[in-house]
Amino acid sequence: MKISLRFLCALAVLLGLSIVQTAHAQTSEKYFANPKMKNQLACRVANYGEYQEEAFAHMAECGFKYVFMNIIQPEEIEKTQKELDRYGLEVAVFRGDTDLSRESSVDELAEQLATCEKMGVGYLFLSPKHKTVSKEVAIERLKRVGPIARKHGVVVGLETHPDLGTNAEEHLKTMRAIDHPNLRVNFDTANVTYYNKNTDATAELKKCIDYVAMFEVKDHSCEFEGWHFPALGRGKVNIPALVCLLKEHDYDGPITIEIEGTKGVERSKEEIKWEIEESYRYMQSLGEFD
Repeated sequence: MKISLRFLCALAVLLGLSIVQTAHAQTSEKYFANPKMKNQLACRVANYGEYQEEAFAHMAECGFKYVFMNIIQPEEIEKTQKELDRYGLEVAVFRGDTDLSRESSVDELAEQLATCEKMGVGYLFLSPKHKTVSKEVAIERLKRVGPIARKHGVVVGLETHPDLGTNAEEHLKTMRAIDHPNLRVNFDTANVTYYNKNTDATAELKKCIDYVAMFEVKDHSCEFEGWHFPALGRGKVNIPALVCLLKEHDYDGPITIEIEGTKGVERSKEEIKWEIEESYRYMQSLGEFD
């Protein structure tokens, strides 16, 4: 009887593991089983390189509804909105532009946050560079940005980039130092292996996911400082695992497709468009996105 019980227990464990593995496999195939969990899937205008004048038209052809683009000047709001409306597009994320070394950086970001509000955009990406001041000064200025972002109803996402967001550990240090709900992480799935050795995007995302409000999905060779960022699914980043992890943590922010190509390799307009189309199809194979 003891042997039989042990056998039954072992069988139950094996069956349990099999069920878990099957569930993970199914989740990898279809991320958003729950229709209420459709994140905004955006395409970055910069993906088009020197052909950005054709970006909106091509995005619409691909099926995108959302755009990640550089912040605009206040006087450009009406013109930009008309152009977006023409193609049935909305801005999911604006890319902010400032150097935190400048005392004026807080005022510059305040103007950009006001533009976000006027355009109905809830997310501002920021690469938190501070060339000539210390990390402490940069963080102090970001602390001042927090209440302004809240006033305008915008979340500022700090990029995975040295030195305030080199990896998950640095992201966490920065988040805890700023300590404001409107300053969060913009996690980049390729920068984390470009700027770090002996790690992977899934391991880093797990560490800081509670602070992630914006997500850039970018493939990579996973070689330290290797400039090889191909179409999604053509590199070594485990994108299905990352998408599953987002679902497990009820992530509801935007997901932006980014493609930066390979150093020294020129791409034609047709090749760039093909990579964007391929990446869109790849993401759609993982689930349902808005």
